[in-house]
Amino acid sequence: MTATPRFKQIQEYLQKKIESREWPVGTRVPTEAELCEQFSVSRMTVNKAVRDLVNEGWLERTPRLGTFVCQKKAESPLMDIRNIADEVQERGQRYHSEIVSLQSISSPEDVAMRLGMMLGSEVYKSEIVHFADDMPIQLEIRWVNPAHAPDYLKQNFSTITPNQYLVSQCPLSTIEHTVEAILPPPHVALHLSMDSRHPCLLLHRRTWSEGQLISAALLYHPGDRYKLSARAVLD
Repeated sequence: MTATPRFKQIQEYLQKKIESREWPVGTRVPTEAELCEQFSVSRMTVNKAVRDLVNEGWLERTPRLGTFVCQKKAESPLMDIRNIADEVQERGQRYHSEIVSLQSISSPEDVAMRLGMMLGSEVYKSEIVHFADDMPIQLEIRWVNPAHAPDYLKQNFSTITPNQYLVSQCPLSTIEHTVEAILPPPHVALHLSMDSRHPCLLLHRRTWSEGQLISAALLYHPGDRYKLSARAVLD
């Protein structure tokens, strides 16, 4: 049996300390010299172990101060739609949500344009904060065409996500995503427990089912806790 490389052993040691929360976010980890002595390995071996964990988002280096445990960023696929509750739980974190509002509104101009409806038409609106380990990672503001999801407001969105419900009722055929980096409006910063001077990622999403435009959403994510990824296969 091939022995686990030494740099991997060091990585596993560091990750266990972080995942068990023995080393919470902000903890300064041992120096490379200290790890060299602890594991009886070369500086190059320790450097690779630490460098890989920095690249993977577990650690961050601060010049002249040291290496610290950082808030590992959650990640969602940009070219697909997944249930955020499943994403959080697959990362080994606890998921829950808080409903800010759930109501029927008369669509203002911007919402009517997003949904391709007449100005003033009835629209269902939900505003929900999604959490991972009690840390807010997404504020979801969604508008839904009642003609395609008439029971939307009757759902218990503390046990099911809007995405999960809508996909079960209106199977997706087309999605549209646009991403921008912005400074969060005050109410967004409040719900995401972030400084309004720090950037957030805003994902604009629209979804269709069998050619019908079903919903439009604004998904706000703290820039230091979240990232979006895409992968394409080229011919």
